Amino acid sequence: MSTPEFSGVTPTDAMAAAVVTEGPERTSRRAVFAWSLWDWGSAAFNAVVTTFVFTVYLTSSSFGPEGTVEAQLGWVLAAAGLLIALLAPVTGQRSDTSGRRKLWLAVNTYIVVALTAAMFFVQPDPSYLWLGLGLVAVGNIFFEFAGVNYNAMLSQISTPRSIGRVSGLGWGMGYVGGIVLLLIVYFGFIAPEVGWFGITGENGMDIRVAVLISALWFGVFALPVLLTVPEYKGVGARRERVSFFASYARLGRDIAKLWRESRHTVWFLLASAVFRDGLAGVFTFGGVLAASVFGFSAGEVIIFAIAANVVAGISTIAVGALDDRLGAKPVIVAALSGLVISGLLVFFLHDGGQIVFWTAGLALCLFVGPAQSASRTFLARLIPPGREGEVFGLYATTGRAVSFLAPTMFALFVALSGEAYFGILGIVLVLVIGLLLLLPVRASQPRLQD
Repeated sequence: MSTPEFSGVTPTDAMAAAVVTEGPERTSRRAVFAWSLWDWGSAAFNAVVTTFVFTVYLTSSSFGPEGTVEAQLGWVLAAAGLLIALLAPVTGQRSDTSGRRKLWLAVNTYIVVALTAAMFFVQPDPSYLWLGLGLVAVGNIFFEFAGVNYNAMLSQISTPRSIGRVSGLGWGMGYVGGIVLLLIVYFGFIAPEVGWFGITGENGMDIRVAVLISALWFGVFALPVLLTVPEYKGVGARRERVSFFASYARLGRDIAKLWRESRHTVWFLLASAVFRDGLAGVFTFGGVLAASVFGFSAGEVIIFAIAANVVAGISTIAVGALDDRLGAKPVIVAALSGLVISGLLVFFLHDGGQIVFWTAGLALCLFVGPAQSASRTFLARLIPPGREGEVFGLYATTGRAVSFLAPTMFALFVALSGEAYFGILGIVLVLVIGLLLLLPVRASQPRLQD
């Protein structure tokens, strides 16, 4: 399919002209705010469970020898990633065609809420390690399924000219929500010897209560989008419904059609899969590096996490306007370049102590959010009405298909050097590969056909 030519217009105008959606003619602030509160609430799982608190707790000496528990965490997350890769596009496609996008967002979200609450029962003892790992892995699966439906709603609550700002607001709200929640769990339970309600660190109770608070947080802030944004009843909901296994045949035909019509979209899915895995690696191993290489205590890791979320949230919301004005690709390229430079600074200056991680580490966070948000809007501008869940399912699948890259490169560089800080180079390498794959992708593309 050839790319249409546009003369005398900006890249944003070109993309807007190429987009014809069933979305709203005007952006509803109420719907956008309700939608973004899901991101705010999801910080409970991203910040507390998978990044800065619960996984740090699981990989502590209470659960086993150093190196062993980290490897086991990596393996179970890899298994979860494989299941997501196999199931995400079909579950997304079926939520489109059934007209039950919001229903499945609710189901998957509250499964994650229940699994997060169940983490309260993981006591600091090796016999509880696999319970904790299993809850994290299964939580990741359903969190990704919920994210597919949530991302698919983006075109329902935004217009072609506002989609970058709306996406940036969602990501930014997630970071700000992470800040507020981390402040609550840190000053309420983790930092003081005796926290709120008399909670102490004995038997890991401070961490275990923190995940209970996180489950409540996510459950409450997921409600507005479910009560405000109407169920999707557009083009996709009128497509012929097929059995679960027949959905794979339809998916194969749709991928083949995508390859014929817009190979640059396929290349973008590949490139974004690689660099998004690098972005995930920044957060997954950020807390580990802060503690093992730069000597941060558990409390200091959380303080850094709060600062990191402040920086990431502000930059993501601010850059959303540039996304609408300049297009998504320039934003992604600039962000990835900044990430590579900042990562190399962390590596080469690691002997400088905590001040290096505070400065270069926060610089990394400055670029992560804009790259994530712009990647989502790049794809959202191309998807035909009614196939958002399916294509964002492919987005999740391609990301999970290479989700082994950052953990493998991190572990490989550490194993070859014997030094934990060499793992930074592994993450930087993944980001560089993703950037190189992205460069040939066209910044302006025709919208896909249904």
